[in-house]
Amino acid sequence: MTNKREEIKGIVLRIERSSIYDGDGFRTVVFLKGCPLRCQWCSTPEGQAFQIEHTGNNVYGKPMTVEEVMQEVRKDSAFFFHSGGGLTLSGGEVLSQPKFTLALLQSSRHEYINTAIETSFFAPWEIVGSVLPYVNTAFVDIKTLNRKLHNAFCGVDNQLILDNLTRTNDVKSSFRLIVRIPIIPGINDAEGELEQTGRFCSGLQRLKHIQLLPYHRLGTETYKRLKRPYVLADVPLPSAEHMSECRDILRRYVKNVI
Repeated sequence: MTNKREEIKGIVLRIERSSIYDGDGFRTVVFLKGCPLRCQWCSTPEGQAFQIEHTGNNVYGKPMTVEEVMQEVRKDSAFFFHSGGGLTLSGGEVLSQPKFTLALLQSSRHEYINTAIETSFFAPWEIVGSVLPYVNTAFVDIKTLNRKLHNAFCGVDNQLILDNLTRTNDVKSSFRLIVRIPIIPGINDAEGELEQTGRFCSGLQRLKHIQLLPYHRLGTETYKRLKRPYVLADVPLPSAEHMSECRDILRRYVKNVI
């Protein structure tokens, strides 16, 4: 018998199985459609628009119920059990489909499936606070603490994100918080900028560690298919040495930076 939660619908961009980069163990990653941010280095521009998009032979997005998604997730239950993996919700921005996201997390936890979300935390606290009790790990991006830079390169103000991160100190559920920082040369990698970010993160009581992600251009072909300009084509890729330098700066404030 189908319950109301299983009938809730959302727009899914795609489902990827056997991921090892989106949480512990082997993960099934469900990418949701729609994001309020417009980060200029976004590697999944096809996930930004909230509507289904058609470009040539490509269709980006598909309506699915919670039960339809869970049928796909259950296919890897044995791998979850042996590897400590589970379901990861990514995007787009998962908090932009709050009812769908909450229902997927609740269904997974009901079936003892480990859960993770990859999010910008750009949503009202009522939404953030409602999903965290059903999350084992929250990967939250900090693009930059500089308000002007965040508006210029991400299209939205960052105060809501920072406020939500600070409020996790008061959450009673036992989720792990992992902050991810994309290193974009010439934009957010200055020593003073990283020190400011490190100081902020040092006040996050639930923080397990910081992950530094080097800038890449993996989404450029998708921009072409969508007929959108990729404005950071001239930004150099950070070297391993530069990533180490950024890590060392953050380690002045947070011990665990990888």
